[in-house]
Amino acid sequence: MLRRMLVLYASLLLLVLAALEVPLAIAFAARGTQSLFIDQLNDTARFASLTEPALRTGELVTLRAELTRYDDLYGIATAVIDRNGTVVLSSRGGLVLGGDARLRVRDALSGERSDSKEVVWPWRRAPMIVAEPVGLGGRVVAAVITISPTTDVRDRTLTRWGELAAAGLVALLAFGLAAVPLTRWVLRPVRRLDEATGELSAGQWQARVAVTTGPAELRRLGEHFNAMVTAVGQVLEQQRSFVSYAGHQMRNPLAALRLRVENLAPHMPPDGEDDLALAIDEVARLGRILDGILALARAEGGGYGIAVVDCGRVARERVDALRHNPSGVRVRHRGAKHAAVLAVQDGVGQILDALVDNAVKFAGRGATVTVSVSRPFDAPDGPLVAIDVVDDGPGLPGPDLANAAQRFWRGPEHQNIDGTGLGLSIATALAEASGGGLELRPARPHGLHARVVLPAAPVSPDAWPRGSTASRRDAAAAGTSRPPTAG
Repeated sequence: MLRRMLVLYASLLLLVLAALEVPLAIAFAARGTQSLFIDQLNDTARFASLTEPALRTGELVTLRAELTRYDDLYGIATAVIDRNGTVVLSSRGGLVLGGDARLRVRDALSGERSDSKEVVWPWRRAPMIVAEPVGLGGRVVAAVITISPTTDVRDRTLTRWGELAAAGLVALLAFGLAAVPLTRWVLRPVRRLDEATGELSAGQWQARVAVTTGPAELRRLGEHFNAMVTAVGQVLEQQRSFVSYAGHQMRNPLAALRLRVENLAPHMPPDGEDDLALAIDEVARLGRILDGILALARAEGGGYGIAVVDCGRVARERVDALRHNPSGVRVRHRGAKHAAVLAVQDGVGQILDALVDNAVKFAGRGATVTVSVSRPFDAPDGPLVAIDVVDDGPGLPGPDLANAAQRFWRGPEHQNIDGTGLGLSIATALAEASGGGLELRPARPHGLHARVVLPAAPVSPDAWPRGSTASRRDAAAAGTSRPPTAG
């Protein structure tokens, strides 16, 4: 932004300089042309006054000497032309009149005096031509023409233009010396606001904008931004605290309710046993939902330690535990056996539990769930490791993929399948807290493909003590990960 503002300021200054210096440059060229024309016109008129008596008396020797001496002194060719266009006298031998000179002579023989119609520009090398009529007895009998080189005028004009250009460069330099620190001073609050916004987007809610320097309007903007962040942080903290507190307070009454319902079994007639079993199942389902809400509140609460985790080993352990599941779904492991990532402690296991559990539940009997772990690969934000959970079940329609990670969302055809609808929300929160993300896409030819990407650890997990932690780049200052609350 600093460069863009400097370019904008420089462009405006160039426009102002052009508006001032271009007319001055034109005026310098016009003034030089006018000065040369007036001097040459006076000399030509003087020679015309000398030519009239010389033609009347026929004494041309003195006039020829005057023209020659003038040419030798100033380098300006001079000639006297009669009514027939013939050169009667000239200051140098073999003088040939060009087209422009003949036009000027014709005008002078018609009784018209020359005028300055064209400006002598530095790139215009044509000479200055002035013609003056010579009258005798009330009629024009000849014309005197002077042909002057314009080298001196062009050189003076170029010198003036160079002085103008130098003055413009000095103005630009002075502007640059003054504009750079001034622009930095103006933009310093904006830069700090951008840095604080980046820290907030990374979950560091303690970030604030320093409002000690800069224009008053931007300082007020920083103060309002800090007040807004404080208010939003308090609201989010109150929301998380309420969910956590309410969840914990509901666990004991819910457990007591289930115990009392189960104690009714000996007193229940045979035709009510099914209803009692359904009631116990609903209480158990309510307990699982409550556990999911608490897990999601903890996942979104932040404050995690970031540890080096071997996600390849974790994936193999989760797959081994589910190889003989009673659902009839085959679970297998592919890819790297070891891949070190920086992730929330125990977060990789929870993510895999949620994704594999969803795949086993919704893929259907006879389906295959494949858990693949990639080796570290380069990405714009640094090396990443991908964990892919792919099933060959029915999958989800395109519009439902965008909603699958929302809290409590269930597809219309999955309403009767056991679950809380919070697994993908928890997995997404843990992946983002680890500096990665979760993406759902259709599998080919059918099924669902869930991909989790996590930052790769800089070293092999064997080089780290078990349970050691390492700060991520975006959590280096706080030493913990604290993601913003979704939804």
